[in-house]
Amino acid sequence: MTHLQVFLNSIKLPNKEAMFRLNRIGMDVALIYMFILLAIVCIPELIDRLTATSGFGAELNIIFQLIYFFMFYYLPLTIIALISLSLIAYIGKTIASLMQRKLRFPTLWKLSAFTTTIPLLLYTIITLIIDMSDIFLFIAFLYTIGMLIKMISIYPKRRAR
Repeated sequence: MTHLQVFLNSIKLPNKEAMFRLNRIGMDVALIYMFILLAIVCIPELIDRLTATSGFGAELNIIFQLIYFFMFYYLPLTIIALISLSLIAYIGKTIASLMQRKLRFPTLWKLSAFTTTIPLLLYTIITLIIDMSDIFLFIAFLYTIGMLIKMISIYPKRRAR
């Protein structure tokens, strides 16, 4: 499945067909998709850093600015995003067991990663237009948990033994 198809199916979530299509893709595609999505989210900050006329790194060569940006903005953002997605998947695992659904952690991690598409792209677009508060990211966290709960409820309950 190409990344464009993953993107289109991520936009359609919590549609049942889109959810099951995304469930069939590998974790490697999901991780690469997240890296691309986080790179898109970084674009407004990168533009701000490259056009800054004062402050730390304003006089650096563009190559060094890009290296600095990658090391001190993109990598920490990626680590925080992956930890947050893991936390959301653990919350989803608890909710799935309470709802008596048989879902594994990798499935929940992928689904939570794909539900972040809309809030992260919305954050990027708004940040390009106006300065955006980071409280929006907390709202995106709550949105992702809500969507994950809705998707967990679509899965069938466990059979009684």
